[in-house]
Amino acid sequence: MGRASDGMDWDTIDAGKFADEAAAVAALLAAAPLDAAARDSVCATAARLVEGARASARKQGVVESFLKEFSLGTAEGLALMCLAEALLRTPDADTRDRLIAEKISMADWASHLGQSDSLFVNASTWGLMLTGKLVDVEDEARRDAGGYLKRLTAKAGEPLIRQAVAAAVRIMGEQFVLGRTINEALKRAKRDKMLCSFDMLGEGARTAEDAARYAVIYAEAIETVGAASGGAGPEHGHGVSVKLSALCPRYEAVQEARVWEELYPRVKALALIAARHDLNFAIDAEEADRLVLSLKLVEALAHEPELGDWRGLGVVVQAYQKRGLAVIEGLADLARRSGRRIMVRLVKGAYWDSEIKRAQVAGMADYPVFTTKAATDLSYLVCARALIEAAPLLYPQFASHNAHTLAAVREMADSAGVVIEHQRLHGMGEALYQAAEKEYGGLILRAYAPVGGHEELLPYLVRRLLENGANSSFVHVLLDESIPAAEVVKDPVALVEARPGKHPRIALPRDIYGPERRNPLGRDLSQAAVRAGHSANLAAQRAATPVAGPIVGGVLHDKGAVEVLGPVERQTPIGRAATSTSDHIEEAVPRARTIQPAWDRSGGANRAAVLRAMGDALEANTDRLIALLTLEAGKTFNDAVAEVREAADFCRYYAVLAAREFGPPQALTGPVGESNRWQLFGRGVFVCISPWNFPLAIFTGQIAAALAAGNAVLAKPAEQTPLIAAEAVRLFHAAGLDSNLLALLPGDGAVVGAALVAHPGIDGVAFTGGTETAWAINRSLAARQGPIIPFIAETGGLNAMFVDTTALKEQVVDDVILSAFGSAGQRCSALRMLFLPRESAEGIIECLTGALAALNLGDPALPVTDIGPVIDAEALGALDAHIARLEREARIVARHPGTTAAGHFFAPTIAEVDAPDFLEREVFGPVLHVCRYDPAELPEYAARLAARGYGLTLGVHSRIERFAREVQELVPAGNIYVNRSIIGAVVGVQPFGGVGLSGTGPKAGGPHALHRFAIERAISVNIMAMGGDPALLQLG
Repeated sequence: MGRASDGMDWDTIDAGKFADEAAAVAALLAAAPLDAAARDSVCATAARLVEGARASARKQGVVESFLKEFSLGTAEGLALMCLAEALLRTPDADTRDRLIAEKISMADWASHLGQSDSLFVNASTWGLMLTGKLVDVEDEARRDAGGYLKRLTAKAGEPLIRQAVAAAVRIMGEQFVLGRTINEALKRAKRDKMLCSFDMLGEGARTAEDAARYAVIYAEAIETVGAASGGAGPEHGHGVSVKLSALCPRYEAVQEARVWEELYPRVKALALIAARHDLNFAIDAEEADRLVLSLKLVEALAHEPELGDWRGLGVVVQAYQKRGLAVIEGLADLARRSGRRIMVRLVKGAYWDSEIKRAQVAGMADYPVFTTKAATDLSYLVCARALIEAAPLLYPQFASHNAHTLAAVREMADSAGVVIEHQRLHGMGEALYQAAEKEYGGLILRAYAPVGGHEELLPYLVRRLLENGANSSFVHVLLDESIPAAEVVKDPVALVEARPGKHPRIALPRDIYGPERRNPLGRDLSQAAVRAGHSANLAAQRAATPVAGPIVGGVLHDKGAVEVLGPVERQTPIGRAATSTSDHIEEAVPRARTIQPAWDRSGGANRAAVLRAMGDALEANTDRLIALLTLEAGKTFNDAVAEVREAADFCRYYAVLAAREFGPPQALTGPVGESNRWQLFGRGVFVCISPWNFPLAIFTGQIAAALAAGNAVLAKPAEQTPLIAAEAVRLFHAAGLDSNLLALLPGDGAVVGAALVAHPGIDGVAFTGGTETAWAINRSLAARQGPIIPFIAETGGLNAMFVDTTALKEQVVDDVILSAFGSAGQRCSALRMLFLPRESAEGIIECLTGALAALNLGDPALPVTDIGPVIDAEALGALDAHIARLEREARIVARHPGTTAAGHFFAPTIAEVDAPDFLEREVFGPVLHVCRYDPAELPEYAARLAARGYGLTLGVHSRIERFAREVQELVPAGNIYVNRSIIGAVVGVQPFGGVGLSGTGPKAGGPHALHRFAIERAISVNIMAMGGDPALLQLG
């Protein structure tokens, strides 16, 4: 059937995605899921449940005992989480030994001995660190447990310790997993008399091959569960939960057409199997950006005639999302329209921390989730009431380990006379639900039961540890008898009424840098309204006829302007631009020199006001600038958004520095009898020469830095992007900057740039571009007769990433793909060399190959495009020449299929090279070079790479901090990134700039960025010359 054309417009619920938290919380309070009497009753019942759980013969489960003792508030808990996450996937013994030694030595394990009632926890305290089983320890260990442990773990190379730790981590992991295979899980469920929803563990698909493999795994699991169900039906028989991200490598809102083509047929096929066996088939909840897309797929499934009258279709809804209630109401409407009952599992949500970070990094207006636990608990109750009221259209399933939540949903359901199902995670909640059985009689209780091998377990295990090991989690405090039961089960309504706002320690995304500097607002391409707006903005920009040329004294000189063509729409001009002449330069220089002293005297605070106004102007014009960046520079939507935000960020950050550092003289400490002060001033007139790959951000950043320090600026943009530069200059002038302080002088670098650098009227040069051009500028400045002026250069790099076997393959692949191929590899920070350990290289290369094939190369104006064009024919020719060299001297592993779009497109490429110093200079485009290494070769390979002389960005993927430090010591770099991508430096957060052939410093967007643009003066006054020091004489 495919898309349901007459169904609900699910995109409309995105209006509440980033709702103001105060308003959202007020709406929750107004919904009043329980009256006062019911609230009191629920709290009393919940307290009884806690007391019952604490008195339970089974007491807490193994995992709960473990989490209580080794919480994430301790070094030991964090060390165990890291061990559990990385150890079992590490193939080589040497690396496992180093991982164990590092994580064990960083914590005080001996302090945990005997602190838990659980035999397993005490055994594991020794077992994780020693033998994995109870042993008769030596007398020395009894006398000095801590010292004994450290001495023993210093010998971590001993196979006994390695095997013991691996075994103990595996035991811990298996407490969360019902079985390695679905048959094993079914046998255990039958033995333990458990009703389950089976979750087939695994990371989201990165490749088409991954997705096909997971589809087979799911199909086989559903068939196996169905065969064992005996016709029990979806309410009383086992079910299966499915993660849609496992079935499509591009399960993203912007790839909706591809999702319908690739993912929907797979999920429909699985649903048909589930329907044939009459099973509960639940679509799991994932990240907030995927919510609307998942609901569109559920809409289509609900209307599928081939599914007959099957009543087992299920959906998981996250209460921590602000759209939770809207989803429940929409699903009830869908059930009504389709005539198909839908099973709804209400959860609180498992990606809270990543949703918070994603919203901050992307500059969203608010968060898609509530920032407080109390508000999430309240949202759960409001959603629960709506879910219960929607019965029988919806079948309510409540997943929680919270006694108050459990008691509240029972209160609501029993009052309404609605049968509900409870759910818990396998390995957790046994004591709580045992107490609930006694309180309520028989319960319908289902365990969410992961199934899979040890490697698939790891990411899941870490999520559970993070959720439930935090000191604030209900699981952590439930069985802690030092905390009164009444404290454990506080009413969330009362808690929210007392503190209705957002969490006091979680600032809004735009306020994360403090009151002096707003985080620029971003755009969320997962929302249909944003995508539609971008299309309209592009159409408006295409209809416009922007003109660029020299702008001197605020006047545009467009004589001789020629058509400007972008890297894609080669037949359609996007504007016109004129070139500067020597006359324009000779007019601009004296204007700048005349006005600069007054600008310098105005002080940093006044200059900061202009820069803040420019930052605001950029933000206000974001959508128009995005369109222009797309057409002239070939930027994809997300790249263009990031660039406008960075430009605004430069203005606001440098405004802060200007106000802070360029004020009145600062007193310096010295001997009595004299006054010593220090002050910064502007140098004069700066030439700023910027590149085409960041034609707005770097262009604006250079100008803003020079202006902040009190200079006038002559700006020479890249030849390829004059329209963007002209627009930025107009915005500067409109923001209140005297037009004589900033002149735009576009033209050929060898002509206009050379003339500016050689002009006797300049006092400094800021340059971003190629190393060869930087050398030429340096020679020109060195040949000048007169003052020695500063040269600030940021050039390219032979940027590398080193990976060891503890790294998670999927994380490595995600970060490598983004670092090497994002922005079509046209970033000076982009990844050029990837060093992989021989033991794990094959699997990573295979995954990289598949992930590369899943990317979309094409017109950057389309939201589906991941990789756009290279900038021009010259860049394309250089890349083609490099491919010819790779074909001769290396092995090409993979090339993207390419695109039929017209323009300067280059197929992204992965090649294997034998030598770490294969590259002599930067290859500026989407080409990744992979080099395999043995651990013993690391020093040599790093030294050969370093000998090339570059030092811009460096990446490390490892769970061993010592490995990361070793790589950092061996390879020079200005920016080092551990377990993340190596691109996307944020102003003021990751100051950007290299060493050696990669740049002179200071770092752009860093605390010292303005100093090379300034001169320093020290003023010393001898007070004693006037007869003495009055301040000293008055001391008495």
